Amino acid sequence: MSATELERGVSEVLIDEEALRNRIAELGEEISRDYADREPLLIGVLKGAVFFMADLMRQLTVPCEVDFMAISSYGASTDSSGVVRILKDLDINIEGRDVLVVEDIIDSGLTLSYLMRNLESREPATLEVCALMTKPDRREIDVPVRYVGFEIPNRFVIGYGLDFGERYRNLPYVGVLDPDLVGEG
Repeated sequence: MSATELERGVSEVLIDEEALRNRIAELGEEISRDYADREPLLIGVLKGAVFFMADLMRQLTVPCEVDFMAISSYGASTDSSGVVRILKDLDINIEGRDVLVVEDIIDSGLTLSYLMRNLESREPATLEVCALMTKPDRREIDVPVRYVGFEIPNRFVIGYGLDFGERYRNLPYVGVLDPDLVGEG
């Protein structure tokens, strides 16, 4: 797929590369301050959070470890199904650890609520969330998010790790999916 073909699915750029870089640097400073005397374990939620987590980690000035979980709640749809499955669990025991869940986007809150209950049951010392984006208008369950990159409108976004049918993740910005493509997914 050429760059032109890739970008044909984007109806508008919502968050450009520079805005992403600047906000992630700010989040890195804030997290580094808050975890100054601790060594957080960052848990990336696959696949969407990979780009954000990699860039965020490079901004941290505190030692940290990483692990990943893969959970499914969408399939090829643009709406969360509300049914959550763990596809890949953690490799690291989080009991007594300072855990920071790194998410790409929070919309309904259903998936994150499930994930947080699951992780809380494993008895971490602390458990916080850092989300690149949140859609407050879509929230069905209120889940506390300590660090938020951007609040965005209720639009289906792609790029910078976010996909539609596994496509568009490699866009270097966050764009809005062309509404005409939703029927093709």
